[in-house]
Amino acid sequence: MIHIDDKILLEKILENRLITPYFQPIYDLNNGQIYGHEALSRGPQDSKLFSPDPLFTLAQQEGKLHKLELLCREKALSKFSDLALKGRLFLNVSASLLASPDHQKGMTLSILNELGLDQKNIVIELSEQHPYDHNGLPRSSVDHYREMGFQVAIDDLGVGYSGLQLWSELQPDIVKIDKHFIKDIDKDEIKREFVRSILTIAQRLNCLLIAEGIETQQELDQLIEIGVAFGQGYFLGRPTDNPAFTTHPYLVNQAQRRSQFQVDHSETVQTLCRTTPCLHETSLLDEASAYFKKHQDLIAITILNDNDMPVGVVRRHQLHELFSTPYGRALYELKPVTHLINSDVLIVESNVSLSSVSTLMTNQEADTLNNEIIVVRNGKFIGTGHLRDLLKRITELKIQNATYSNPLTLLPGNVPIHREVSRRLIAEDSFHVAYFDLNDFKPFNDFFGYSKGDAVIQLVGSLIKDVVLPDNNFIGHIGGDDFVVIFGDSDWQQQCETILTMFTSRIRDFYSDDILNEGGVWTKNRQGTTLFHPILSLAIGVVNPDSKQCKNHHQVAEMAAQAKKSAKQKGGNHLYLQPYLVTSKFEITV
Repeated sequence: MIHIDDKILLEKILENRLITPYFQPIYDLNNGQIYGHEALSRGPQDSKLFSPDPLFTLAQQEGKLHKLELLCREKALSKFSDLALKGRLFLNVSASLLASPDHQKGMTLSILNELGLDQKNIVIELSEQHPYDHNGLPRSSVDHYREMGFQVAIDDLGVGYSGLQLWSELQPDIVKIDKHFIKDIDKDEIKREFVRSILTIAQRLNCLLIAEGIETQQELDQLIEIGVAFGQGYFLGRPTDNPAFTTHPYLVNQAQRRSQFQVDHSETVQTLCRTTPCLHETSLLDEASAYFKKHQDLIAITILNDNDMPVGVVRRHQLHELFSTPYGRALYELKPVTHLINSDVLIVESNVSLSSVSTLMTNQEADTLNNEIIVVRNGKFIGTGHLRDLLKRITELKIQNATYSNPLTLLPGNVPIHREVSRRLIAEDSFHVAYFDLNDFKPFNDFFGYSKGDAVIQLVGSLIKDVVLPDNNFIGHIGGDDFVVIFGDSDWQQQCETILTMFTSRIRDFYSDDILNEGGVWTKNRQGTTLFHPILSLAIGVVNPDSKQCKNHHQVAEMAAQAKKSAKQKGGNHLYLQPYLVTSKFEITV
């Protein structure tokens, strides 16, 4: 029932323009940068109409929705300009407003011109809660905005039944998935499949996808794993009337970790480096000619300065063309190589990953793209690589990654794990190997099904990736519920304890309250005997191999398996350290 006081307050709001714009950030989940802000409106503070739901509901009942929306739009644009906020501004517009006589075409553009805003940074959000064909709304009303340079978005996709039809007819630039499908997506496989399907459609239609209502870190992590690139929600930032959003620290940290992990677990350009002839700046072109004659497969000679740092190359074909001209050799053979030097070369440090070198190569201008890669260590020349070898090795690595990675977590499998152990043994590094395994996982899988079992495995992999620092460690997935971490860090124990604590808390989300109260589930084994299985727990067995006594990765694997077995025998969430050839033991139970 509408009270007369509420009506009077609404009239006062409209007449005195008592609307305060709030802004909620929308982030690029891949790097933590601000993509834009959604404008949200609030009524007078400490009044019944402060929140948007009662405010807009009353306005709709009183037939003043369009007047309210136009006021909100003006206020949001003005405040957005005053605050000089970064990125795009998302404006909520009722589809029915576009066909209303109250809607003034060109009004928004006029306001933008007055404020000095670019319409390319404005996104018109049409909510599915206001059907697209309401009152016979023609497509031309929406195209009107697009023709003026605005972007169009569908809001709350999935709320009603017309979402896909709306998407098909409007062909929007942006689609926002309703928060219903985001809530607890880390626990709900059906929601994950729904979002994956929507993402696939969006990618094929070249449409940007934004997840709304992200309220927990777990939901965010799951969306990033699925591949959703943009998001908003309370976990990322709440609406505020005076925003100061810049980058999101959690997203930035995760992006850095992924980047560092990629660098630490990929080959470097050092693998392409070959020892090749070089000359100094004072060398003569006649010497370069002699080098090319002696080395028939040499395409370019690197030229160094007095500090042995490369400054460019002399290329075979250019020198050949110069000497082929009439009197060319006689005129130029005694001139320094700097006369024909090319400085448009790619110079990279030896520890740069192949993927990074590939990016540097492809980012070169087409007319300056060259075949040679000059490799340096601390700035000093050590050799050259070739574009052909780079492409060949990247192709080989992609095939290896596809072959050896676990399809469920995309973590390295047995072969990369064995290689990493062997590498550290050969280098005589000090390291620990932690073997992670779930207790009572098979009964859980049988009782709840493989889909939920896969979700638990993904949880373990996600927790390990979130906690384990990538700088000096290696994460692998042997298969099933078995994971291995090769720690180079001295604080490996603290990282393992953190994983155990987080797992203890997060695994409870997979059970009902009744099962949690009982402490586990009753299942029948293959012989028909009913057995009780407690809540899933995580066992971690750790060994510290002596690289002088361990001959190969097989011995390390056997030691780690024995440590894991000892950890599992303790039961519950347990960390067990079995030092190499030492009788003392270290144990922690969470």
